[in-house]
Amino acid sequence: MLLRCGAHTLDLTTPVVMGIVNVTPDSFSDGGRFFAAGHAIEHALAMVEAGAGIIDVGGESTRPGAAAVSESDEIRRVVPVVAALAARTAVPVSVDTSKPGVMREAVLAGATMINDVRALRDEGALHAAAATSAAICLMHMQGEPRTMQADPKYDDVVAAVRAFLESRIAACLAAGISRDRLVIDPGIGFGKLLAHNLGLLAALPELAALHLPVMIGVSRKSLFGDLLGRPAGQRLAGGVAVATAAVLAGANIVRTHDVVETVDAVRVASALHSAGYGKNPMGAEQS
Repeated sequence: MLLRCGAHTLDLTTPVVMGIVNVTPDSFSDGGRFFAAGHAIEHALAMVEAGAGIIDVGGESTRPGAAAVSESDEIRRVVPVVAALAARTAVPVSVDTSKPGVMREAVLAGATMINDVRALRDEGALHAAAATSAAICLMHMQGEPRTMQADPKYDDVVAAVRAFLESRIAACLAAGISRDRLVIDPGIGFGKLLAHNLGLLAALPELAALHLPVMIGVSRKSLFGDLLGRPAGQRLAGGVAVATAAVLAGANIVRTHDVVETVDAVRVASALHSAGYGKNPMGAEQS
């Protein structure tokens, strides 16, 4: 499976790890450790050295209750980091944003992927993304980041997420964005309770049947607090377990803060998948 990222093509036949760089003072996961541009750049380069195949740079926290950031402030935070990374590494650089102005400026600075938790629904975002040649990740989210976990409800979470992603894929195609630029993400933890998250993870093969690369991001998320009773800094084992299971179920990109451990997990899971793990001796899927 190939993903077109600007002038480059990313081969996702073997799953890749996306390293997260939060250029924010209020990230739930790292408490603003990489808010300074220099720290963020060095952290990102260390992730590349550890095996990250994509670096995702974000300038606005999407955790529940986080403060909103203006477009100009977000540009000021992310563009210098994107530009430095694009100049210093051949690994694709993604910008984690929903704002059309940030998308435009980041792509001009060298970003070749747009990772949008709102799936290009903000005014002007679809047009802005279509005017670039960047790859685009479309994520499902119920509600808005600051209130999304208040009381999310679904009749059928898998059907709802699939229908939403299909509608956003159709909107992108109608806007002139080709399928080989698209990635889908079920949005684990975005307007979803534990049961919803587990149901979506179990249904990854159904989402993979949409024949687009699937990205999963669970790193340090609250589902591990619910499931394991662990604070954010103690959720590595849970994240690695889900990364392994997701790759075996067909995920192509795993987004994480913990690159070293996740790269190892993804390599093992990919090797098992290639060797036929989960199939019986006759090659049929086990029930």
